[in-house]
Amino acid sequence: MARGGYTYIMTNKPRGILYIGGTANIAARAEQHRNGTGSTFCKKYGLTRLVLVEPHDDITLAITREKALKAWKREWKIRLVEESNPGWLDMSDVIL
Repeated sequence: MARGGYTYIMTNKPRGILYIGGTANIAARAEQHRNGTGSTFCKKYGLTRLVLVEPHDDITLAITREKALKAWKREWKIRLVEESNPGWLDMSDVIL
């Protein structure tokens, strides 16, 4: 039985440094990033703001989307965030 998953983007400020990840549990993963235990990269650059979450029916789809987004140009990633979250608001409070 396949489990769902999420693709997400973390940042430190609007149009700041971007981190793209994939996970089966978005609430737990966002909390890890906020606490500085999610990834060395996020901890190093203070990426605690969850600005984009894309749900997927299958974790393999989330992983595929994560890899695709990582290959995108920075401008495309910024446009993607701004289309769904123009204020670059932290979505962690909504999902936790």
